[in-house]
Amino acid sequence: MKKAFVICGVTLIFAGNSVFAQTDAKAKTILESVTKKVNSLKSLKANFELKLTGGKGGKVTDSKKGTISLKGQKYHVQLSGQEIICDTKNVWNYNVDAKEVTISKFNPDEQSISPAKLLTNFYDKEYTYKYIAERKEAGKPVDVIELSPIDKSKQVSKIELMVDKGSSMIVGGNIWSKNGNKTQYIISKITPNAPIADNYFEWDQKSHPGVESNDMR
Repeated sequence: MKKAFVICGVTLIFAGNSVFAQTDAKAKTILESVTKKVNSLKSLKANFELKLTGGKGGKVTDSKKGTISLKGQKYHVQLSGQEIICDTKNVWNYNVDAKEVTISKFNPDEQSISPAKLLTNFYDKEYTYKYIAERKEAGKPVDVIELSPIDKSKQVSKIELMVDKGSSMIVGGNIWSKNGNKTQYIISKITPNAPIADNYFEWDQKSHPGVESNDMR
Protein backbone atom coordinates (compact mmCIF):
# COMPACT_ATOMS: atom_id res chain seq x y z
CA MET A 1 0.00 0.00 0.00
CA LYS A 2 2.85 2.38 0.69
CA LYS A 3 3.69 2.35 -3.00
CA ALA A 4 0.57 4.44 -3.48
CA PHE A 5 2.41 7.28 -1.78
CA VAL A 6 5.34 7.37 -4.19
CA ILE A 7 5.17 10.80 -5.79
CA CYS A 8 5.86 10.11 -9.45
CA GLY A 9 5.98 13.61 -10.88
CA VAL A 10 4.20 16.35 -12.72
CA THR A 11 3.08 16.85 -16.27
CA LEU A 12 1.31 19.73 -18.00
CA ILE A 13 -0.85 18.09 -20.66
CA PHE A 14 -3.58 20.02 -22.40
CA ALA A 15 -6.83 18.42 -23.48
CA GLY A 16 -7.69 18.43 -27.18
CA ASN A 17 -10.99 19.27 -28.86
CA SER A 18 -11.79 15.60 -29.36
CA VAL A 19 -11.70 15.12 -25.60
CA PHE A 20 -13.89 18.12 -24.91
CA ALA A 21 -16.52 16.67 -27.26
CA GLN A 22 -17.05 13.73 -24.96
CA THR A 23 -17.24 15.69 -21.68
CA ASP A 24 -19.76 18.13 -20.27
CA ALA A 25 -19.53 21.88 -20.86
CA LYS A 26 -19.52 23.02 -17.22
CA ALA A 27 -16.63 20.73 -16.29
CA LYS A 28 -14.75 21.89 -19.39
CA THR A 29 -15.18 25.57 -18.43
CA ILE A 30 -13.92 24.98 -14.89
CA LEU A 31 -10.92 22.93 -15.98
CA GLU A 32 -10.02 25.52 -18.60
CA SER A 33 -10.03 28.16 -15.86
CA VAL A 34 -7.55 26.01 -13.93
CA THR A 35 -5.37 25.80 -17.06
CA LYS A 36 -5.47 29.57 -17.51
CA LYS A 37 -4.62 30.25 -13.86
CA VAL A 38 -1.72 27.76 -13.74
CA ASN A 39 -0.25 29.04 -17.01
CA SER A 40 -0.26 32.58 -15.63
CA LEU A 41 2.02 31.60 -12.73
CA LYS A 42 5.81 31.66 -12.87
CA SER A 43 6.06 29.27 -9.93
CA LEU A 44 4.05 27.76 -7.08
CA LYS A 45 4.57 26.31 -3.62
CA ALA A 46 2.07 24.37 -1.52
CA ASN A 47 1.66 21.98 1.38
CA PHE A 48 -0.16 18.70 0.91
CA GLU A 49 -1.39 15.73 2.89
CA LEU A 50 -2.00 12.20 1.62
CA LYS A 51 -4.37 9.74 3.25
CA LEU A 52 -4.67 6.15 2.08
CA THR A 53 -7.91 4.35 2.94
CA GLY A 54 -8.38 0.65 2.32
CA GLY A 55 -9.72 -2.63 3.61
CA LYS A 56 -13.20 -3.67 4.65
CA GLY A 57 -13.40 -1.13 7.44
CA GLY A 58 -12.53 1.76 5.19
CA LYS A 59 -10.01 3.06 7.70
CA VAL A 60 -7.03 5.32 7.02
CA THR A 61 -4.10 2.91 6.84
CA ASP A 62 -1.36 5.43 6.11
CA SER A 63 -0.88 9.17 5.87
CA LYS A 64 1.92 11.54 4.94
CA LYS A 65 2.48 15.29 4.80
CA GLY A 66 4.81 17.16 2.52
CA THR A 67 5.55 20.21 0.42
CA ILE A 68 5.64 20.70 -3.34
CA SER A 69 7.40 23.39 -5.39
CA LEU A 70 6.68 23.84 -9.10
CA LYS A 71 8.27 25.93 -11.83
CA GLY A 72 6.99 25.03 -15.25
CA GLN A 73 7.41 21.25 -15.46
CA LYS A 74 10.17 21.30 -12.85
CA TYR A 75 9.21 20.11 -9.40
CA HIS A 76 10.63 19.41 -5.95
CA VAL A 77 8.66 17.26 -3.51
CA GLN A 78 9.62 16.81 0.14
CA LEU A 79 8.12 14.09 2.34
CA SER A 80 9.18 12.53 5.59
CA GLY A 81 12.22 10.44 4.68
CA GLN A 82 11.88 11.12 0.96
CA GLU A 83 12.79 13.86 -1.50
CA ILE A 84 12.00 13.89 -5.22
CA ILE A 85 13.49 16.41 -7.65
CA CYS A 86 12.90 16.86 -11.38
CA ASP A 87 14.54 19.29 -13.83
CA THR A 88 12.41 17.99 -16.78
CA LYS A 89 15.29 15.79 -17.95
CA ASN A 90 16.12 13.71 -14.88
CA VAL A 91 14.30 12.61 -11.73
CA TRP A 92 16.20 12.15 -8.46
CA ASN A 93 14.43 10.05 -5.82
CA TYR A 94 16.30 10.42 -2.53
CA ASN A 95 15.70 7.92 0.29
CA VAL A 96 16.98 9.69 3.39
CA ASP A 97 17.14 6.65 5.69
CA ALA A 98 18.90 4.46 3.13
CA LYS A 99 21.20 7.35 2.11
CA GLU A 100 20.58 6.46 -1.52
CA VAL A 101 19.45 8.49 -4.52
CA THR A 102 17.98 6.80 -7.60
CA ILE A 103 18.33 8.72 -10.86
CA SER A 104 16.00 8.08 -13.81
CA LYS A 105 15.01 9.85 -17.00
CA PHE A 106 11.94 12.05 -16.80
CA ASN A 107 9.07 10.61 -18.82
CA PRO A 108 5.77 12.44 -18.30
CA ASP A 109 3.88 9.64 -20.04
CA GLU A 110 4.82 7.31 -17.18
CA GLN A 111 3.82 9.65 -14.39
CA SER A 112 0.98 8.62 -12.10
CA ILE A 113 -1.47 10.84 -10.24
CA SER A 114 0.27 12.99 -7.65
CA PRO A 115 -0.20 16.21 -5.68
CA ALA A 116 1.85 17.91 -8.37
CA LYS A 117 -0.60 16.83 -11.03
CA LEU A 118 -3.58 17.78 -8.91
CA LEU A 119 -2.27 21.35 -8.75
CA THR A 120 -2.15 21.59 -12.53
CA ASN A 121 -4.27 20.93 -15.61
CA PHE A 122 -3.30 17.25 -15.70
CA TYR A 123 -6.53 16.09 -17.36
CA ASP A 124 -5.73 14.83 -20.85
CA LYS A 125 -6.89 12.59 -23.67
CA GLU A 126 -6.92 9.61 -21.30
CA TYR A 127 -9.92 10.89 -19.30
CA THR A 128 -13.47 12.05 -19.69
CA TYR A 129 -14.93 14.33 -17.05
CA LYS A 130 -18.22 15.64 -15.74
CA TYR A 131 -19.44 18.20 -13.22
CA ILE A 132 -20.77 16.63 -10.00
CA ALA A 133 -21.71 19.33 -7.48
CA GLU A 134 -20.71 22.32 -5.40
CA ARG A 135 -19.45 21.59 -1.88
CA LYS A 136 -17.69 23.31 0.97
CA GLU A 137 -14.17 22.26 1.89
CA ALA A 138 -12.42 23.98 4.80
CA GLY A 139 -15.25 26.52 4.76
CA LYS A 140 -14.74 27.48 1.11
CA PRO A 141 -17.01 26.63 -1.85
CA VAL A 142 -15.48 24.22 -4.34
CA ASP A 143 -16.62 22.69 -7.61
CA VAL A 144 -16.37 18.91 -7.73
CA ILE A 145 -15.46 17.25 -11.04
CA GLU A 146 -15.28 13.52 -11.67
CA LEU A 147 -12.81 12.02 -14.14
CA SER A 148 -13.05 8.53 -15.61
CA PRO A 149 -10.24 6.82 -17.54
CA ILE A 150 -11.03 5.99 -21.14
CA ASP A 151 -8.66 3.03 -20.95
CA LYS A 152 -10.47 0.62 -18.62
CA SER A 153 -7.28 -1.35 -18.05
CA LYS A 154 -5.92 1.47 -15.87
CA GLN A 155 -5.55 0.71 -12.17
CA VAL A 156 -7.39 3.94 -11.36
CA SER A 157 -11.16 3.54 -11.54
CA LYS A 158 -12.23 7.12 -10.76
CA ILE A 159 -10.78 10.53 -9.83
CA GLU A 160 -12.54 13.35 -8.03
CA LEU A 161 -11.13 16.88 -8.21
CA MET A 162 -12.05 19.84 -6.00
CA VAL A 163 -11.52 23.27 -7.58
CA ASP A 164 -11.67 26.37 -5.39
CA LYS A 165 -14.34 28.64 -6.89
CA GLY A 166 -12.52 31.80 -5.83
CA SER A 167 -8.97 31.00 -6.92
CA SER A 168 -9.56 28.47 -9.75
CA MET A 169 -6.95 26.25 -8.12
CA ILE A 170 -7.25 22.54 -7.44
CA VAL A 171 -7.24 22.20 -3.65
CA GLY A 172 -7.77 18.47 -3.23
CA GLY A 173 -9.07 15.27 -4.64
CA ASN A 174 -9.77 11.58 -4.23
CA ILE A 175 -8.45 8.71 -6.31
CA TRP A 176 -10.15 5.32 -6.27
CA SER A 177 -8.13 2.28 -7.32
CA LYS A 178 -9.51 -1.00 -8.59
CA ASN A 179 -7.95 -2.79 -5.61
CA GLY A 180 -10.42 -1.00 -3.32
CA ASN A 181 -8.02 1.63 -1.97
CA LYS A 182 -8.76 5.34 -1.95
CA THR A 183 -6.10 8.05 -1.81
CA GLN A 184 -7.16 11.47 -0.59
CA TYR A 185 -5.13 14.59 -1.41
CA ILE A 186 -5.51 17.76 0.66
CA ILE A 187 -3.65 20.79 -0.71
CA SER A 188 -3.17 23.89 1.43
CA LYS A 189 -1.15 27.10 1.82
CA ILE A 190 -0.73 27.59 -1.91
CA THR A 191 1.76 30.38 -2.65
CA PRO A 192 1.58 31.57 -6.28
CA ASN A 193 4.73 33.04 -7.86
CA ALA A 194 6.93 32.06 -4.93
CA PRO A 195 10.60 33.01 -5.45
CA ILE A 196 12.37 29.72 -6.29
CA ALA A 197 15.91 29.45 -7.67
CA ASP A 198 16.39 27.19 -10.71
CA ASN A 199 19.03 25.10 -8.92
CA TYR A 200 16.39 24.06 -6.36
CA PHE A 201 15.21 21.64 -9.07
CA GLU A 202 18.62 19.99 -9.42
CA TRP A 203 20.31 17.34 -7.28
CA ASP A 204 23.44 18.60 -5.51
CA GLN A 205 25.68 15.64 -4.72
CA LYS A 206 28.21 17.81 -2.86
CA SER A 207 25.63 18.75 -0.25
CA HIS A 208 24.79 15.05 0.27
CA PRO A 209 28.10 13.44 1.27
CA GLY A 210 27.99 9.66 1.68
CA VAL A 211 24.80 9.28 -0.36
CA GLU A 212 25.05 6.40 -2.85
CA SER A 213 23.85 7.04 -6.42
CA ASN A 214 21.87 4.44 -8.34
CA ASP A 215 21.80 5.64 -11.96
CA MET A 216 18.95 4.02 -13.93
CA ARG A 217 19.16 6.28 -17.01
